[in-house]
Amino acid sequence: MAQHFQVITFDNRGAGDSDKPDGPYTVPMMAADTAGLLDALEIKSAYVMGNSLGGFIAQELAVTRPDLIGKLILASTNYGGTKVIPITPEAMKVLTDRSGDPVELVKRGIAIACAPGFTERRAAVAAELMQYRFTNPVPPAQYAAQVAAGAGTMAYSDEIVERRMKAIQVPTLILFGELDMVVPPGNAELMARKIAGAQVKILPGVGHMFPIEDPSATVDAIANFLKT
Repeated sequence: MAQHFQVITFDNRGAGDSDKPDGPYTVPMMAADTAGLLDALEIKSAYVMGNSLGGFIAQELAVTRPDLIGKLILASTNYGGTKVIPITPEAMKVLTDRSGDPVELVKRGIAIACAPGFTERRAAVAAELMQYRFTNPVPPAQYAAQVAAGAGTMAYSDEIVERRMKAIQVPTLILFGELDMVVPPGNAELMARKIAGAQVKILPGVGHMFPIEDPSATVDAIANFLKT
């Protein structure tokens, strides 16, 4: 992406090199973190992409600080509430069962977040991802706080969902992997019906972590949207 745009990535609170305060965490809290970063960098408007939990954060930013967003990409996410296509039972088990050997735990996570056979097809990438997970761990308490923040969006009422989606007035791309088991891709069309003018792109043969599974297709989809 850096060949096309200035790219800024950051670690949410509780992850990577960012501070790891005690929870609870909320999506509005992390959207405020994002706005604070953009304000501190004196960036008046940006193209914003959020993947998974980041998609909830990006939606919140679009609702509360629309001045900061020129275009919006919502990836592997949904709009909250109860009228969404839920996480698959297989993915829910991996997400909530943190028992067992740490190496096997990470392997289970990669397997459920990527398309079937990814680890075998892209062994070097899978190994690099494993190494990243162990050198940039999210502590258990902070991991639980992040999961709870995402789960909190299920409490949105139908009225709140409608109001939030109508508030998104910027050009929006909804981007999913065809084989996503964490946030099933049927959620893309549900979101598109509620966000005015939203486009949908489903990337074939990839899952929830499609930017890692197929970087070229991801860059092409994003760049094509942002340059039009």
